[in-house]
Amino acid sequence: MAKILCVLYDDPITGYPKSYARDDIPHLDHYPDGMPLPTPKHIDFKPGQLLGCVSGELGLRKFLEKEGHTFIVTSDKDGPNSIFEKELPDADIVISQPFWPAYLTADRLSKAKKLKLVITAGIGSDHIDLQAAMEKGITIGEITFCNSISVAEHVVMAILALIHNYIPSYQWVINKGWNIADCVSRAYDLEGMNVGSVAAGRIGLAVLKRLKPFDVKLHYTERHRLPLDVEKDLNLTYHPDLESMVSICDVITINCSLHSETENLFNDALISKMKRGSYLINTARGKICDRDAVVRALESGRLAGYAGDVWFPQPAPQDHPWRTMPHHGMTPHVSGTTLSAQARYAAGVREILERWFEKRPIREQYLILDRGKLAGMGAYSYTVGNTTGGSEEAVKFEKVKPN
Repeated sequence: MAKILCVLYDDPITGYPKSYARDDIPHLDHYPDGMPLPTPKHIDFKPGQLLGCVSGELGLRKFLEKEGHTFIVTSDKDGPNSIFEKELPDADIVISQPFWPAYLTADRLSKAKKLKLVITAGIGSDHIDLQAAMEKGITIGEITFCNSISVAEHVVMAILALIHNYIPSYQWVINKGWNIADCVSRAYDLEGMNVGSVAAGRIGLAVLKRLKPFDVKLHYTERHRLPLDVEKDLNLTYHPDLESMVSICDVITINCSLHSETENLFNDALISKMKRGSYLINTARGKICDRDAVVRALESGRLAGYAGDVWFPQPAPQDHPWRTMPHHGMTPHVSGTTLSAQARYAAGVREILERWFEKRPIREQYLILDRGKLAGMGAYSYTVGNTTGGSEEAVKFEKVKPN
């Protein structure tokens, strides 16, 4: 029997929900590219429930304990005295999320003597030292496409919120004001702007499709160029290099994976090549942007706004400068964990576990590493390396106490 160690974010500060805003969520059979949704043999939850927090347990406890496995769920993940670190040495399987990641550094992996399988409940396994995992022959899976549309919708929302200066305008309402001039002094229209996507995979392409009706000029750069018929349908301009794209775009949205080649990609040098007054949207990974370079660009006016919901480390310490920098539209890492997305990634985690225990092959689209070798989506989207450096800073986060 296996020991499964699962790290999820905390329950709501007001307690686990007894009811929800909606009675159901739409039923989907497949993703936009035709790929079927997760197909576990059974689920023990109702789609639309809160599954990504500790009490939600990804709907897995009944299934795992019925099979005789040990299932430990915690949100305490950072530091040497955390529950995660204490339980890791004899864990066979680790489940984590990008939103509240259990960072698997080389040091932690060296202590995990029995670890054979790591599952990301979501998309993006950069919280794992891939080089160290390869050396240990570990298999890593994630739930490809489970929340790509969730994130793409968030990107469009963030772009509009920044350009139309929505957040400060909303705040004037909260403050009982009617300060129209203050609201509109930084408000523009998206129509006619040049918008560029860094990568055009599942998320990037979904963003571009959703932006087409806004009558903008669409651009993208990608190591795997899209088919010409897709470019023609969306009226896309392809750029073979990032620098040529950022120099002409009013809005840049980052939709690439974090790996050794994209870490701190948006630094002072690259941002200086962007148009003055442009907007930068990052729902990919916080570490793709140089933290302090973004702050400097907002303070100087090089950037008119920065929005996203990814940070490094996660959770971000309370003194993280992105919390207080001007003209931002930041949220905690929430775009990919809507209640709709949770139903898909919880089902995907169960599918992987069922296949693993039954010694059936894991769906190729879910694989990042297969017994230590890049495979599936990993071979397509990742390069060998480690992007977990600095993750120990997450221990500085202090939870907000309810009033």
